[in-house]
Amino acid sequence: MTINKINITETINNVENQLKLEKNISPALKALIKLLLVIISLLTDKLGLNSSNSSIPPSLDPNRKKKKKATGKKRKPGGQLGHKGVSLGLVSNPDEIEELEIDRRTLPPGSYEEVGFESRQIIDISVSRHVIEFRAQILKDQNGNKFIAEFPMGVSQPAQYGNGIKSQSVYMSQYQLIPVERVQDYFEHQAGIPISTGSVVNFNKLAYKLLDCFETWVKKKLIASSLLHADETGINVNGKKIWLHNVSNQLFTLFFPHEKRGALAMDEMGILPLYNGTLCHDHWKPYYTYKCTHSLCNAHHLRELDRAFEHDDQQWAKVMSDFLKALNMEVNKAGGCLDTEIVDVKNTEYETIITQADKECPAAAKPEGKKGKAKQTKSRNLLERLSNFKDDVLRFMCDKNVPFTNNLGENDIRMTKVQQKISGCFRTLEGAKTFCRIRSYLSTCRKNGIGPTEALNCLFSGKLPAFIDLE
Repeated sequence: MTINKINITETINNVENQLKLEKNISPALKALIKLLLVIISLLTDKLGLNSSNSSIPPSLDPNRKKKKKATGKKRKPGGQLGHKGVSLGLVSNPDEIEELEIDRRTLPPGSYEEVGFESRQIIDISVSRHVIEFRAQILKDQNGNKFIAEFPMGVSQPAQYGNGIKSQSVYMSQYQLIPVERVQDYFEHQAGIPISTGSVVNFNKLAYKLLDCFETWVKKKLIASSLLHADETGINVNGKKIWLHNVSNQLFTLFFPHEKRGALAMDEMGILPLYNGTLCHDHWKPYYTYKCTHSLCNAHHLRELDRAFEHDDQQWAKVMSDFLKALNMEVNKAGGCLDTEIVDVKNTEYETIITQADKECPAAAKPEGKKGKAKQTKSRNLLERLSNFKDDVLRFMCDKNVPFTNNLGENDIRMTKVQQKISGCFRTLEGAKTFCRIRSYLSTCRKNGIGPTEALNCLFSGKLPAFIDLE
């Protein structure tokens, strides 16, 4: 890495070589200098890192600038030609009609007859309480015995919340990520309905319980899928970091919180140990404990290659990055899969880049008298991964179902990070499990064309959407 025309890596190497030659320096001073060199290396390695060359999220980029879209011509603000807009239209069955009559005193003298009317509508919203009272008939026989009509199923209390309130409460707290206290405030001040924060939490718990059969069903669907995306991210539960695991594809989603990040959590999730299809992921090593076919996320590779080129001045990284980008474009133009002859050519090109890279970025020699493997640079580790897992890196070019990146899995898990920014943490592990199961259901419904409101109304009405075939 070069800063102000000073090659930091080369300078550190020179100092280390001088230390080896210096015989008159005390061991304590030599150890101190080595420690300082390590600290300098660690600090300089972090300089210049951003979302384009590391796993740092874009929100943490220093002086972040929005990229301008390459449109070729300057567009005017607003909707573009061909854009499908949204506008209000007249409603055929208005809830309220107000007749407006002409003040005949303002008209010139003459005879008039009514020939029609001109309509204009105001479309508004009314948030109000709606109470249904059931009055069960009571009959009394000649012996004084009373007989009471049966109330509808689920109507068991003198006064209770309806399914609409439960659905809207879960929608706001679990889908729109509104904190519980603000959900309570909404019902009290907007709808005039007194509701406690405990009731809001209980509605979420009820949804979690009702979705037990859904979770069993979606696991079976994911296990039977030909392609899955997997990812994991840290979440905060009452100040303790645990992990949220995600397995998903174009139609189904399942989130699962666990205290562990590795295979123990994935085993308990109950999908990957039984899976035989293709799993797309970011090369987190525990994924390779499963015997399915693997595909690696090339978005991660491109960021790491950019870091290797920008920080370590590795020219091969730029060549590999350009190769992968061009290959992805070629695969897309070919409809998602290349012919066998072209695949062979691309494999050869890839191996040639790896061979040249091995000369530019050789493996570090093992220090004499020390056990274990020699510590390698980040660039060398990346090179070895690209070399050892070539088939998994390039699987997207010969399998039409395999994408270039793991973006779908990362997108599915993104709203969890938003929830953490809003609320800071989950109070309990049970709360995290509730959130994950409900979000799994809503995400799966969205992927199958069912909106969150309709999905929750179905849930609390005792019937899941038609695409969820539980039989």
